Amino acid sequence: MIDKTIFENKTAVYYTLGCKLNFAETSTIGRLLSEQGIRRARSGETADICVVNTCTVTELADKKCRQAIRRIHKLHPDAFVIVTGCYAQLKPQEVARIEGVDLVLGAEQKSDILSHLHHLDKDRATSAVVTSPIRNVRSFSPSCSSDDRTRHFLKVQDGCDYYCSYCTIPFARGRSRNGSIDHLVRQAGEVARKGGKEIVLTGVNIGDFGKSTHEAFIDLIRALDEVDGIARYRISSIEPNLLTDELIAFVARSKRFTPHFHLPLQSGSDMVLKWMRRKYDTALFRYKVERIREMIPDAFIGVDVIVGTRGETDELFDETFAFIRSLDIARLHVFSYSERPGTQALEIAHVVPPKTKQARSRQLLELSEIKQHAFYARHIGRSADVLFEHTRKGERMYGFTENYIKVETPYVAASANEVIRVLLAGWNPDQTALTCTKLQRHE
Repeated sequence: MIDKTIFENKTAVYYTLGCKLNFAETSTIGRLLSEQGIRRARSGETADICVVNTCTVTELADKKCRQAIRRIHKLHPDAFVIVTGCYAQLKPQEVARIEGVDLVLGAEQKSDILSHLHHLDKDRATSAVVTSPIRNVRSFSPSCSSDDRTRHFLKVQDGCDYYCSYCTIPFARGRSRNGSIDHLVRQAGEVARKGGKEIVLTGVNIGDFGKSTHEAFIDLIRALDEVDGIARYRISSIEPNLLTDELIAFVARSKRFTPHFHLPLQSGSDMVLKWMRRKYDTALFRYKVERIREMIPDAFIGVDVIVGTRGETDELFDETFAFIRSLDIARLHVFSYSERPGTQALEIAHVVPPKTKQARSRQLLELSEIKQHAFYARHIGRSADVLFEHTRKGERMYGFTENYIKVETPYVAASANEVIRVLLAGWNPDQTALTCTKLQRHE
């Protein structure tokens, strides 16, 4: 039994680094603490409890985590600091040595945080580090973020069985596992009852859904498509080899799944893809992009790419650049390769200098800007349904079309969390979004 008296009049702050999956999990942790009477600290208020959910996808991510922990300790010097997430699982002792950290929780323990808060006495912590070997982690912890009343992030899957040569995520997250379709449908229904209009399906490798329940991802999205009250679903990053023609065809005729795909390419060189131990080649990737365009001509296609991996010579990067330039996509997410201890990529001899990585990143980011500008431009003059968000910047508010075009309009509180039919006009002053003329609320 948990002694709730230790939580009386306590306040907490939450800090999340990394992916949308982390944000969903932090939101769940916050809800668990709130149910015990721990309220979120107000701006400028010193908190009693600080929870830091970390990322370790790159060396820079590790550095940002350490900086965040030190900054939080400085802002809340008397708070009980709990660190969890991927960095905490991979390097728990390193995290425990950071000044101010009281408790380190691994992947298995983060969802059971209350059972590890026996008391909040910084001088009497029963254990500084509570983790389990990642090979033993088999449980799936449901999570759904609810910080934004417009968009929710629903965790449908966790872990990864792929073991790409450059990646540490399987060592931080464990084996692929997932929630049941029945439970996830109930979670989506709860989001709808609370007024949420859009759900993003998140996970580490969501196309691999079904490993622990013997179900299939296509059956999950079919079931979610029937949940009344949700206006939109978006599928977050999905491996190209797991994006089936059946799934693309379903999205094309779906009532609620948006024409928005995010595909990790990582490299446009077949040689580099082989070194990375990816499960596809450029021919398959091109086929998937062309298949989407054939079935859903106006779909937004975002693509991840990593530059500067070991072995990526100038010639191999040129292959990547030419391949991406030839694809009809809408945007690139560009990442610089970061060496991670214990990965097989360290066995590859050729190391790309930092300045070369930076130059290659700039090239791809410029290409991305050209492609996104062209994608937006071909929609000017068309009507579209936009879900406007609560966030505002000065007197402007923003929303997204079904195919993920950002739209700007004068702020009107009544438009927030509403789907409104608009006529897409020209560019806003800094060309980061399209302006619009509102037509009517979409029913």
